[in-house]
Amino acid sequence: MKIAVVNWRDPWHPQAGGAETFAWELARRFARAGHSVCFVTARAPGQSGRESVEGVRFVRMGGVFTVYPLVLGWLLLRRGRFDAVLDCQNGIPFFTPWVLRRRTRVLCVVHHVHDRQFGVHMPGWLAAVGRFLEGPVSRWSYRRHASVAVSPSTVLAMRERLRWRGPVHIVPNGVSVAEPDVPYEASAVQPGEPVEPVKSGVPRIVCLGRLVAHKRVHLLLDAVTELRERWPGLVVDVIGRGPEEAALRERLPEGVTLHGYLPEQDKARLVARAWLHVSASQGEGWGLSVLEAAALGVPTVAFDVDGLRDAVRHGETGWLLPEGTDLAKGIAAALDELDHTYTVKCREWAGRFSWNRSAERLITLMHGRDPGREAW
Repeated sequence: MKIAVVNWRDPWHPQAGGAETFAWELARRFARAGHSVCFVTARAPGQSGRESVEGVRFVRMGGVFTVYPLVLGWLLLRRGRFDAVLDCQNGIPFFTPWVLRRRTRVLCVVHHVHDRQFGVHMPGWLAAVGRFLEGPVSRWSYRRHASVAVSPSTVLAMRERLRWRGPVHIVPNGVSVAEPDVPYEASAVQPGEPVEPVKSGVPRIVCLGRLVAHKRVHLLLDAVTELRERWPGLVVDVIGRGPEEAALRERLPEGVTLHGYLPEQDKARLVARAWLHVSASQGEGWGLSVLEAAALGVPTVAFDVDGLRDAVRHGETGWLLPEGTDLAKGIAAALDELDHTYTVKCREWAGRFSWNRSAERLITLMHGRDPGREAW
């Protein structure tokens, strides 16, 4: 098949996040399977307009807002070239059915419903436009096409908040992490069992993700002072970059390090040493960082919100706190309860998710077949 993957950014964009990981991991697997794949996206300063990576052709154009009309124009001129289009929604989709042939299979990928988050990132009038495009306009534009959600929470939000009526299939994120280059403890391990990285002697907390307003990293920073009263050596590593970085640095408490972007090996090293991963986000599509931490045996403390309630299995791979709970108290309770069974359960849970299986589900949909209900 000839496939176009249309996404707001690519994985090398300075503001790339989980949605870009999703699009790229699937695009590269489509190419490996022998399909012709074109990844159409925005162009950040310094990026080339055209290049090929792992058999995927990248076409970059436009910025934050101009990418949408430019991509539609580009597709209109090539409307007969593609058999299927993966139209990835980041708040709003690209509305590719407007310019493609009716027989072209379009899959609208929804990571999470943004309606409430538009007001966090935009002035009131622009947030209203965003909600209108995400809701009524998207619902009408994709009414004849199958859609994809990354979690049960997203399906529910699409049905209830966007009033989406067409078929919605779950295609979850996979998980792949680098092998951490850290000392390992092999004592008390039975033959055939994986050894675990040596943890730090004092509590170490890690936070993964883009530094944007709705991730609410400031709530974790606010909790650190109280936590260090009980655990004076407690350390927090924040890994990620984004527009909130400067504001967070101004209020950085003792014991916290903002690492910014880290290569995968360095990121895995810090995560593997952590006792806990913490996400204070007000909502996600899935919570890819939760699975990345779980793959390294690290449980997560998060609020019981969209996406995160799917990625965290309360009492097994982490803890879900009611929204509004004092985060410091929630983290302290988790540290008190933490034991090796959480590490085992985390690895088992993360092992259920595979980018290869997710790619196979999407290819099945592109052929017009039902991939089945069992997503993991």
